[in-house]
Amino acid sequence: MIIDELKYKILQQFGYSPTPEQAHALDVFAQFMTDPNPHSVMILRGSAGTGKTSLSGAIVRTLKAIRQKVMLLAPTGRAAKVFSLSSGVPAYTIHRRIYREKAFAGVDGQFNLNDNLYTDTLFMVDEASMIANMGLGGTTFGSGCLLDDLIQFVYQGHNDRLLLIGDKAQLPPVGEEESPALHAAVLEGYGLKVYECDLNEVLRQSQQSGILYNATMIRQMITHDDITQLPKIHFSGFSDIKEMPGSELIEALADSYHHVGLDDTIVVTRSNKRANIFNQGIRNMVLDREEELSQGDILMIVKNNYYWTEKERKELEVRSEELGVKASATDVNHKVQSNEIPSFLANGDRAKVLRVRRSIDLYGFHFATLLLQFPDYDNYELEATVLLDTLTSEAPALTHEQQEMLFHQVEEDYQDISLKADRMKAIRNDKFYNALQVKFAYAVTCHKAQGGQWAHVYVDQGYMTDDMLTPDYIHWLYTAFTRATEMLYLVNWPKTQNADSPQ
Repeated sequence: MIIDELKYKILQQFGYSPTPEQAHALDVFAQFMTDPNPHSVMILRGSAGTGKTSLSGAIVRTLKAIRQKVMLLAPTGRAAKVFSLSSGVPAYTIHRRIYREKAFAGVDGQFNLNDNLYTDTLFMVDEASMIANMGLGGTTFGSGCLLDDLIQFVYQGHNDRLLLIGDKAQLPPVGEEESPALHAAVLEGYGLKVYECDLNEVLRQSQQSGILYNATMIRQMITHDDITQLPKIHFSGFSDIKEMPGSELIEALADSYHHVGLDDTIVVTRSNKRANIFNQGIRNMVLDREEELSQGDILMIVKNNYYWTEKERKELEVRSEELGVKASATDVNHKVQSNEIPSFLANGDRAKVLRVRRSIDLYGFHFATLLLQFPDYDNYELEATVLLDTLTSEAPALTHEQQEMLFHQVEEDYQDISLKADRMKAIRNDKFYNALQVKFAYAVTCHKAQGGQWAHVYVDQGYMTDDMLTPDYIHWLYTAFTRATEMLYLVNWPKTQNADSPQ
C-alpha cells in the first residue's frame, strides 16, 4: 500500500502519463525506498530525451512534500547547478559534502572523509557517469577513490541510502573503460543490494529534436556495438541542429552571445590545443578584446586550488572576532558549507572577471590580481592572484618543470628563514606560489564540458577518418551533442558525415 501511495504522489508531481519504462522505474524506486535493508542502493540509467531529468525532478519534489530528507549531489559545480535548476532544490558538489579539510593543510591541501551526521536521508547523485574510482587524482581527497569514499560516507549514516542517476553512453572517467558508479556488479562488490532500471525509449516530443534524434542514433551505435563507420548526422527537418561553415562562425557566436549570453554559449572541441586556438580567436574577432585579460572575460580554473578559499575563511574568522562576534570553529565550518565560500576551487570551475586590479612580472612568470565571480556557486566573489601564463599555453596547466621553477624562485625569497620546516610553511602561504591557474572558457574540451548544459553549443570534432573510429570517439560525440539544450552547431562538419548530402 505504501508503495502504491508513493508512486501515486510522484506521478502527481510528474504531470505526464508515464511510458512503460518510466512506470517500471517508479516501481523500482518505490521498492527501493521501502526496502527495510539499510544497505540498498539504486541506479537509474537514462539517455538523453527519455525523461530521466523530469522523473528525477518529480521524485525530489515528492520527497520534499512528504518530508523525506533528501540531499542532491553532483560531481561538478556546473552539474550541481543544472540538477538544482531541474529539481527546484539546492544541489552541491560531492566533494563539498563528503570531505573536510585537515587542520594542517599541505602544499596541495588535504581533505579527509567527513563524518556523516545525516539520518534517514536519500542521497541523490546526478551525472554519476563522471564518478571515478581509479585514484588518478592522488590522495588529496580521502582515499583518492571517489566512489569508494561516497559509498563509505553514505552508508556510515543511520538509515541513509543512495540513488545514482546517469547516462552510461557519456564519456567514462579518465582512465576507465566504463562508468563504475552505473555498474551493478561494482556496487554489489560493496555488499549492497542493488536496484536498477534503464530508460531507453526516446519520448515523442524529444523525437522532434534534431539534437536528441541524432544523439539517440549515436547512442545506439554504442549499445548495439555497431561501430563500423563514422556516424552520419541528419539535419533536414530539424531546426535545432545546424551545420556551421568556419566562415560563418564569428557571426554565429556573436549572435549567440547577444541572445543567450556568454555563460550559456560554449564551444566543445577535441584537445586543449584546439580549445586554445578557439579561445584566442573568439576574444580577438568576436569580443574585440585586445588586452591580455579584460573585465567580463570568462575563465576556467585548470588546477585545484585550496589556498584562496582557506585564506578567506581565516579572514572571516578574524573579522568576526574584531566585530566582537564569537565565531567558533563550528560556526566557521558551517559558513564554509553554505554557498558563500566554496571549500576549494576545483579544476573545471568557471569564473567571470569583474575587475582586473593590477599585474606584475615576478619569478619569471606573469601575475594579476583579479576580482572573480563564480556563477555556479551563487555568484560567490573572490579576489585572488592569478597566473596568466597558463591562459594561452597548450599544456592543460603549468608543466611539472614550470611548477618546479616557480617553487625554487619563490624559495629564494625565504632563504633568510633558517629552519627548513618554517621555510616550507612560508612558501605554502605565499600568494604567488598559490596563484590560480586559469584558461579562457569560451571553448573547452568535452571532459571539461561534461556535466554541464548550455543553450547554444558549437561542436568542433576536427579532422576524422574511418581509422580514427573508436568507442571513445562515439562516447565523445554523444556527450558533446547532449550538452546543448536549444541549438547545436556542428563546425566544419564533413559532407561524408552528412546523411542529407548526396553520396
